[in-house]
Amino acid sequence: MSIFQDAILRFGRTIMSYAGDAVFLEAAVSAAANVTLADGEIDEEEIESAIAGMRANPILEKSYDTLRIEQALYEAIARAKTRAGRVENIRLVEAIADRPADQREDVFLIAADVADFGGIIEVEHRALEEIAQALKVDKDTLLGAGNARPAAR
Repeated sequence: MSIFQDAILRFGRTIMSYAGDAVFLEAAVSAAANVTLADGEIDEEEIESAIAGMRANPILEKSYDTLRIEQALYEAIARAKTRAGRVENIRLVEAIADRPADQREDVFLIAADVADFGGIIEVEHRALEEIAQALKVDKDTLLGAGNARPAAR
């Protein structure tokens, strides 16, 4: 990629972050919600982990306050309580599949941090695999061999 193309891409991301990237927000909260409910329980620590991960993302941090992120997350969690809602969440995740790799990886890693609270259990691995496929990222590479804590549940 040329320096000029890189500068235009960075400029576009900056504009998007200040204008509010609703598609990116929906992808992040939808991925986090599907992992949060993968085990059938809503764990407050997982929700806090999702919010912290989203607040750490430069696109979301510049565009949305914590209240808006929480609102979007709770809406995604409400959707994730049904099969149709989980499918809708995956569609919202897929909406960023043509974005740069760093954005897709950021969304996956937010979901992985949610799953990793207390250790990633099998149903969460399946949810992460579905999210990774939707984002066209490599789950195992992003989780990093040995980085995930063993399941404590």
